[in-house]
Amino acid sequence: MIGSYVAVGDSFTEGVGDPGPDGAFVGWADRFAVLLADLRPEGDFQYTNLAVRGKLLDQIVADQVPRAVDMGPDLVSFCAGGNDILRPGTDPDEVAERFERAVAQLTAVAGTVMVTTGFDTRGMPVLKHLRGKIATYNGHVRAIADRYGCPVLDLWSLRSVQDRRAWDADRLHLSPEGHTRVALRAGQVLGLDVPADPEQEWPPLPPRGTLDIRRDDVHWAREFLVPWIGRRLRGESSGDHVTAKGALSPDDIRMRIASVA
Repeated sequence: MIGSYVAVGDSFTEGVGDPGPDGAFVGWADRFAVLLADLRPEGDFQYTNLAVRGKLLDQIVADQVPRAVDMGPDLVSFCAGGNDILRPGTDPDEVAERFERAVAQLTAVAGTVMVTTGFDTRGMPVLKHLRGKIATYNGHVRAIADRYGCPVLDLWSLRSVQDRRAWDADRLHLSPEGHTRVALRAGQVLGLDVPADPEQEWPPLPPRGTLDIRRDDVHWAREFLVPWIGRRLRGESSGDHVTAKGALSPDDIRMRIASVA
């Protein structure tokens, strides 16, 4: 019976790709918090989302981890290092060493620390060549989880997110349905009786021709890839002027999800 939960991380945990009615994002962590709150008496659950898009591991450790440590919650979800791994020249072994130091800080004060692996990028343009690097980092994350007794939200093995409908138009962030499936998997990891199977089959899609696929790829490159590369070259981050969502009421999250369903 988890009475308090703090989500720590980057755009994945902030919920980018899963917009609410006010334009702010919902995301898997908020949806997962509702599953946890449903197991508690009404009003007897505290949830805080500290995640901010675009943040590197050291930024998350400096800005978010101390706040989570101060709260000492029953549960922390910790997803970090993905943006580091995407950057050219980074060493997954070295990133994992810094990740482990943060896990040690969190496990010293939190009842449970759930860590998260990276996705399998085999079907993703641009990112598929990083698959081996991500797999190496995932191996470290699992080993760290073993050493500190952390449950693992294993996104690499979540087959349902290999479907393109699980992803937002930018192909870097999950869609609302993708976030929902991750929330359900997180519930399974902690032994919750979840309301649906995250691996539920998707409805069949009509076939797409080569011309349709090429047109989609060109549109994606122009609208999303070029701006993303531009930010990297300018040393900018999508989260430079973004503040964390902070404390959220499960009732408010439910209303925001229902309003866009």
